[in-house]
Amino acid sequence: MGKEDLKTQQWKNIEEKPVKIDKWDTAALKNALDDGAKKVMLDKFGFKESHSLMDGRLFICTIAVGFAMFALIWDYFNPFPESRPVLIICVLSYFFLMGVLTVYTTYKEKGIFLVALDKDRAGVDPDNRWELSSILKKYDDKYTLSMNFIDGTSRKSRSGKITKSVAEFFDENGTLCIDRYEPEVRMLQNRIATDKKE
Repeated sequence: MGKEDLKTQQWKNIEEKPVKIDKWDTAALKNALDDGAKKVMLDKFGFKESHSLMDGRLFICTIAVGFAMFALIWDYFNPFPESRPVLIICVLSYFFLMGVLTVYTTYKEKGIFLVALDKDRAGVDPDNRWELSSILKKYDDKYTLSMNFIDGTSRKSRSGKITKSVAEFFDENGTLCIDRYEPEVRMLQNRIATDKKE
């Protein structure tokens, strides 16, 4: 076994370790379940992850930080009060872009944690798109996983969701039981895929 094979095997062993979290931490519960659903969609179904939503957020943040850096550099070479008009423009631009970012995350991302592409095997038609989002309110045990399918050709969408208690997927030690969670994700995906074919 070569060095690369050994590294790959070690990495797989690390990833296959069961996820253990503090079962009273709502954010940790949600993240563990989100990661489990992501793993099922990417590893079991073979979809490819798209980072377009995250790239949009990073683009907005980069421009905002660019304005802040420009203000800093301008003020260094042209000390206050000479730099006052430039500082005002840069500060206002930064806060405007933070508003744009808030609108983007609220109305565009909508809590989506995974965009997976079902590639057309022939490479002719556009990719089908699967979007996964979830909700787990603080001090609540009900986890809702929503899945949205967008057909690459017709642009029609179908969606579905499941709501279950997190206690169904974690044992008393806070370990995620992927063997109980994976069938739920698969069933939801299959239901939406079957509706799509019909």
